[in-house]
Amino acid sequence: MTDTFCGRTVLVTGGAAGLGRAHALAFGARGAHVILADIAEAGMAETKALVEAAGGSASAHCCDMASEAEIAALAETVLAAHPRLDVLINNAGLHMGEIARGFFGLGQAKWQHYLAVNTLGPVLLAEALRPALAAAKGLIINKSSMASYQPATAYGITKACLNVFTHAMAMQFAADEIRCVGIAPGLMETPAAKDGVAEDNWQRLKGMQLVRRQGTAEDIANMAVFLASPEGSFVNNQILLCDGGNQMRGFRI
Repeated sequence: MTDTFCGRTVLVTGGAAGLGRAHALAFGARGAHVILADIAEAGMAETKALVEAAGGSASAHCCDMASEAEIAALAETVLAAHPRLDVLINNAGLHMGEIARGFFGLGQAKWQHYLAVNTLGPVLLAEALRPALAAAKGLIINKSSMASYQPATAYGITKACLNVFTHAMAMQFAADEIRCVGIAPGLMETPAAKDGVAEDNWQRLKGMQLVRRQGTAEDIANMAVFLASPEGSFVNNQILLCDGGNQMRGFRI
């Protein structure tokens, strides 16, 4: 373990698995205290144990990002325990199944749920945690997607909306010297992606990358570490693609 982030606090939503777990392990291994938030309590317990096994420290909190009340309760708990929050990683999101197969015929209730989790939840959580982020002159990382650049699915549309919010948040939070950026991953090799994308489609999308190896969760976590480090401290108000130079960003159609 290095001490790059010793004494700093990082909150990761969707920390039970996949990209969220990779973020937690990357920051925990560098000395940060990691706050995990997710609806999957068993997965969070596993992530917490992995962070601690690597020499870091972590806490876990159940939170449904579709619920404004649960977001507010999470923020209240975090603010009571941590007057400073150095990094908020809005990683939780819906990205498999119907949300990734188009957008007609969903109905208002599904649209509201998808937007609540993928777009509005990150905004509400950042707003609620603003005092702690301001105290640390912290960083908000919103997890976007390459799908946001050619949004042909409900998933891509919710992430395109999050991109717009990311720029607006950067402008609004700047008064407190809080930065806000987005990371837009390509098709990364995570358990959820492997289970949710058919093998022929996986190979088709991978073949469109200029970088021929498959992207990993660690690639995204490493970008987040850079953005949160002194070396990345002049980056703000940007959506940064990490997709191996994929030539078609319409993702999974």
